[in-house]
Amino acid sequence: MKVKYERRVKSEEALERLLTHFKLMYSREKYETFKENLDCRKFEYKVDTHYVKGFVIKPKMAMKKLPVLIYNRGGNGNYGGVTFGTMMGHLFAIANEGFIVIGSQYRGTYLMFDTLDEFGGSDVYDVTSLLDFVATIEDADFNRIGMFGASRGGMQTHLAVKQLKNIKAIATIAGSTDLSKGLVYRPAMENVYIKRIPGYERNKQQELDKRSVLKWVDKLSPDIPILLLHGTDDKRVSVKHSEDFAKALTKHQIPHKLVLYPNDDHRLSKNRDKANQEIVNWFNKYL
Repeated sequence: MKVKYERRVKSEEALERLLTHFKLMYSREKYETFKENLDCRKFEYKVDTHYVKGFVIKPKMAMKKLPVLIYNRGGNGNYGGVTFGTMMGHLFAIANEGFIVIGSQYRGTYLMFDTLDEFGGSDVYDVTSLLDFVATIEDADFNRIGMFGASRGGMQTHLAVKQLKNIKAIATIAGSTDLSKGLVYRPAMENVYIKRIPGYERNKQQELDKRSVLKWVDKLSPDIPILLLHGTDDKRVSVKHSEDFAKALTKHQIPHKLVLYPNDDHRLSKNRDKANQEIVNWFNKYL
């Protein structure tokens, strides 16, 4: 990690700050606590004709049925796949509060030829199909299911909930809500859309609108409360995505909460523990 950080910073002080933060996030004490308390497994499941990789994290000593959180990762293709670092830095802390956390890597991830991810297309079925697996998990309460996602995973969350009937509450971290405006904030994302979204160059606006919850916010259920978390210094997904979405939710009387973290980045690096606690509190309240 030191070698990696040295490529990014020029001063010894900045390097030391990054290393200190890394040691805090990935301490041996945290590792041992999570190892003792949690069971973490990978699995493979079939969706359509594709075998998709997934993972499940659950407390070892459950004394009762536990609520389930479906986590939708960000990125596209292999980039953004959920690694042990993602689990250690984010998901383990949430599962350790009494939740079963399950997620998909999305079709095509970790294959030699990464061509299957449609960035909110047929890969959404990889998320909705997890419900079949949830039904087989010991200690899972099928009547208490929430969903949360980060970055692209926020988009994925709204697309999946459109197709599901039993999601009680959702949360998004730096979620993209309007892909057209997103291109104004970050034009380079069009390279991803051209590569990933089928028919994009022929039907650009139609495909972007299908993936933009802000375009169909009036169709959202008033019975599914939404938590929005975003850093104000996010360079990848502008904070305007969450701010504009919150205004639309207010207009359409959809219950929600917007939490902004001043001067924080796309990953909420400065407020990760606070963000995790917001997520835990949200789902404890509504599941």
